[in-house]
Amino acid sequence: MSKKLLFITDPLKGLKQEKDTSIFMMEESIALGCKVYQCEMSDLYVSDGMVLADSRNIIAIGSNKVESIKKESIKVADFNFTFMRKDPPVDKDYINALHLLGLAETHGATVFNKPNSIKEFNEKIFAIHFKEFIPQTLVTSNIKKVIEFQLKHDTIVVKPLDGMGGESIYKMDNFEDDNLDILLDMTDNENTQIIAQEFLEDIYKGDFRILIINGKPFPKTLARIPQGESFKGNLAAGGVGVVKDITEVQQKTAEKIGKYLITKGINFAGIDMIGKYLTEINITSPTCAREIYKQSGKNPIKEYLELL
Repeated sequence: MSKKLLFITDPLKGLKQEKDTSIFMMEESIALGCKVYQCEMSDLYVSDGMVLADSRNIIAIGSNKVESIKKESIKVADFNFTFMRKDPPVDKDYINALHLLGLAETHGATVFNKPNSIKEFNEKIFAIHFKEFIPQTLVTSNIKKVIEFQLKHDTIVVKPLDGMGGESIYKMDNFEDDNLDILLDMTDNENTQIIAQEFLEDIYKGDFRILIINGKPFPKTLARIPQGESFKGNLAAGGVGVVKDITEVQQKTAEKIGKYLITKGINFAGIDMIGKYLTEINITSPTCAREIYKQSGKNPIKEYLELL
C-alpha cells in the first residue's frame, strides 16, 4: 500500500515551481508512488477533539501546472507523514498551526519537522546553541549596544530574527542618520530584538547551504555567491548558486549539528556557513535542494524520502 503524505505549504500559485523545494518534494513523492496531499495552514482545524486538514490530492505537479482532486477533510493522523513546509515568518498563525500539529501528534500523527522544535528554536538564534562555530554575535533591542558592537568589529551585519531570503539585512560600518533610522525601524523603537554579527569577508566566496538529512550532511552544497556590489548571497536577493563538494570543515560542523537535530525530531534542515562560520540553522522550510540536483545530478530529496 502506498504511503499517504501531507504537505503544508504556502499557496501553490505563489511558489516558483522551477526552484521550490516543497514542490520538488511533492514531485519526488509522486514518482516514488506515494499518494500526495497539500493544504495551507488555514486548512487545519479541530472537530470532536481531532485535528483535520482540508487537503487536496495532488495527481501531478511541475512545469507550472498542478493537477489535483478537490479538497476533502482528512484526519492528520491518517497520513503516514505530514511535512510542515510553510515559509517564515513564524508568526501567531504559524504558532497556532504548530499547536494543532502538536495535538495531532498525540493522536498518532508523524510530523516533520517536529512542531515543538520549530516552536522552540528561532532559526537565527538556533545557531548560537553551537557558539564554537559562530561569528561574534549580539542579540538585542538596544541600539546603544549595537553601536558599541559595531565600533568593536568595524563592519557588522544586522538582520531581524524572523526574516528570510535576504530581506531586511543591512551591512553597517557607521551610525549616521540613515542607519540609525533603520535600527529604530527594525527594533520598533528598541522594543524588538534583532541580531547583529561581525561582517565576514568570506561572504564574497559564497554563503554555503548545507542540507542535513536524517542527521547526516549531504555531500553536495550550494554556494550562493553575491553579485555586483551586493553582499547578499541569498538566491532570492540576486545571488547565484554554484554547487560544490562539501569541505572538511563544513562536514565536521554539519555532523555535530546533525546529531543534535535528530534528538529534536528535525530530520531535514539546512545550515548556512560563511567561511568556517555557522550563521543560521534553517528548520522551517529549508531550500536549495532543486538547485543542487540540477547542477550535480545528486538528488537530496529522493534520498530523504527513501529513508522515511
